[in-house]
Amino acid sequence: MTLDLILVLLLLGTAVLMFAINRPPADAVAMLMMLALPFTGVISVQESLVGFSNPNIILIAAMFVIGDALARTGVARSIGDWITRHAGNSRWRLLVMLMLAVGLLGSTMSTTGVVAIFIPIVLRIASQQGLAPGQLMMPMAYAALISGMMTLVATSSNLVVNYELTRTGADGFHFFSFTAFGLPILLVATLYMLLAQRWLRPADSTSARRRHRPNLMQWVERYRLAEREYRVRVRPDSPLLGKTLRELDLTRTTGIRIILIERGVGRSRQLLRRRPKRMLQAGDVLLIDVDLERTQLDLDEMGRRYGVDILPQTGRYFVDKSQAVGMLEVMIPESSRFIGKTVAEAEQLTGYELTVVGMRRASEALEPHGLREQRIQVGDTVLLAGPWKTIRRLQGETGDLIVLNLPRELDEYLPGAKRAPYAVLTLLLVVVLMATGVVANVQAALIGCVLMVFFRCISLEKAYKSIQLKTLVLIVGMMPFALALERTGGVTMAADALTYAVGDAGPYAVMALLFAITVVLGLFIVNTANALLLAPVGLAVAEALGASPYPFAMIIALAASTGFMTPISPVNTMVATAGNYRFVDFIRIGLPLTLLTMAISVLMVPWLLPLY
Repeated sequence: MTLDLILVLLLLGTAVLMFAINRPPADAVAMLMMLALPFTGVISVQESLVGFSNPNIILIAAMFVIGDALARTGVARSIGDWITRHAGNSRWRLLVMLMLAVGLLGSTMSTTGVVAIFIPIVLRIASQQGLAPGQLMMPMAYAALISGMMTLVATSSNLVVNYELTRTGADGFHFFSFTAFGLPILLVATLYMLLAQRWLRPADSTSARRRHRPNLMQWVERYRLAEREYRVRVRPDSPLLGKTLRELDLTRTTGIRIILIERGVGRSRQLLRRRPKRMLQAGDVLLIDVDLERTQLDLDEMGRRYGVDILPQTGRYFVDKSQAVGMLEVMIPESSRFIGKTVAEAEQLTGYELTVVGMRRASEALEPHGLREQRIQVGDTVLLAGPWKTIRRLQGETGDLIVLNLPRELDEYLPGAKRAPYAVLTLLLVVVLMATGVVANVQAALIGCVLMVFFRCISLEKAYKSIQLKTLVLIVGMMPFALALERTGGVTMAADALTYAVGDAGPYAVMALLFAITVVLGLFIVNTANALLLAPVGLAVAEALGASPYPFAMIIALAASTGFMTPISPVNTMVATAGNYRFVDFIRIGLPLTLLTMAISVLMVPWLLPLY
């Protein structure tokens, strides 16, 4: 083992460790590796940056835009409504139709994207059918993971494996090369989930949320809003008058947080947003959040110090003001820019249009007092209050926030529904172009992006925002490892170790071992980085055995999408809170499905992609 190889392996081990503990974030790890690898002398700076010019990176970015356009035009939501209508009262028919719909739709967009779209759909279906969301969330998530096995562009790990394949001089996979494996796995997984559904958590006592759309009063109780309903009226002699909220800075100086401002009387009464330049006036009624124990204040002292009258608590403020103030329940996805930010910082990013009035983590409501300092995590459920206009606008969002529930007080609204036919036609055109090979895949995807913008399915600004730069940076940053390991002999050494481990057992045993290693490594690092690391090893094993590279590349691509066993993967993290799952639930349900997927893959891949 040379010094160069030792240095590269040390960097690789460091990257895997940081991936496992998720500190720093995966994209930051990739950037650090991209920076560090040239210092080993194995690759140059230009070679470490070459991923930015890779056509597959452009292709992935374009598919993000197409997927987001499908969400904004309501195509996926229409599919959910169609499932509800045709499934009737049959639970097995509902599960089958849901998994097939998710698997097929996910074949043309990112896995996390399709999950973000279908979480609110599943919640609505569960509500209409009187089911616990947990009975449908995991099957939906597993179908989304399997959708990555359906087409070449279904997930970024397929594209990076295909890139490694073409880098060796092979022709690469076609658009539907994966379908022959993904479709049987999806069907088997659907049958398996019909049996395993009984092991998922049954309906609990919160039946009101499932059977009906929630109302504001239910949210007041669930998020313990009545406990923080301190309302005060500003007196004419108050020292708060004549100063902007930024100048007062009550949150920093006293711990008092203004949530809403009510101004005027009678029909002229209105609720104002807490803009930094807003100045308080005599007679304003403030809804505030204050931890009296921490600030060492009591209500009477607070009234004297700030010149305000303390109004009686009713516990129904948000309900009584429902004509002026709306609410919605959202979940924080992996791609959200709010992750790691405090609630206060997140509100600043939204321009103060919405106020965080409650937060739940792992199905438990967080302490209302001190909510402003809480740091937002993936999977958190957040209750927002603000103008109905802003809430309606958020219904089409799937990037920073996933809308879980809207109250009965707001009629359902579909953003951009009139553009849905254009979005569907554009998607079909992209699929046909990719399948026939008339143009390169990246050209077909770019044509789809242009048409989505031309038909106003998505604006140019939203198109840029839909591109998940973190994912692209992760891929680009990890690409140089394959080249570094190849030059230092690390790939050959790993291939020799694998072939030695199975001895004379043959290619089937090697593929089973490759599949298992990929799945186990995927418990700690994201699937794209996983595929980037193991694809060169699989291709080197094929060369050592004198076998075709295609079956070994395919087995790694399929295994990279088999992330059923833990809630560490982004897809499972997103449904863990919404489905109220425990860690053991993913082991219990996911392990048998992983073994089934491995058996099907190891048997079918050499059959359809001959070894010699």
